[in-house]
Amino acid sequence: MSRSILVAIKRVIDFSVHVRVKPDGSGVVTDGVKMSINPFDEIALEEALRIRERGLADEIIAVSVGPADVQQQLRTALAMGADRAVLVQVAEPLEPLVIARLLLALVQRHQPLLVLLGKQAIDDDNTQTGQMLAALWDRPQATFASKLELDGTRARVTREIDAGLETLEVDLPAVITTDLRLNEPRYVRLPEIMKARRKPLDTLTPAELGVADTAAVMRVLEYRTPPTRARGVRVGSAAELVAALEQRGVL
Repeated sequence: MSRSILVAIKRVIDFSVHVRVKPDGSGVVTDGVKMSINPFDEIALEEALRIRERGLADEIIAVSVGPADVQQQLRTALAMGADRAVLVQVAEPLEPLVIARLLLALVQRHQPLLVLLGKQAIDDDNTQTGQMLAALWDRPQATFASKLELDGTRARVTREIDAGLETLEVDLPAVITTDLRLNEPRYVRLPEIMKARRKPLDTLTPAELGVADTAAVMRVLEYRTPPTRARGVRVGSAAELVAALEQRGVL
């Protein structure tokens, strides 16, 4: 087992962009739309950088699955501080289980101390890839981390639950998914962007990783815009409010 950390990132529509559905309902509009690293994955990368800065890791490998355009987000990861990057190039979006299989193949190649990724992607919100990877790898997992501490061969993860905070301790290597409150990613400066151009970025195919079957088992029938929220109604008193709720069958 090496002292490397593998960080999985995903290219998504930037969180600040208003997402629009195509007129034919076949998907969302991406032409000319700003794309970024999934915010939860960016937090995972920042945590990996901090672990390396504490002397607990030697190398950070940023990996992603997607079309050639994903190189832009991998270059951003390299500019943040990742040592090298790997793109598994595919033309069409893949389901979480296939992504997990591809990540497993990369894990078996690089034998990392830790695999970090965001708890979910903001485009599909599946929240599945990290858990599936841990199951396929047969290694411990800790999800929704809001605090992460490494101690030799173990990791201690604090996560938020409905009743408060929960602390888990897992053996390494392990898969950990990150939540929003874990950290605040660093700002990337121009000199780092220039240096990132010289860092290695390898491109592979699923077949080169031994994953032959990438076919989807589910089919999306249609995309729809959420219904417009109805206007609120102002009432003059608590009695009017109760009467209005009773009329709607809420009370």
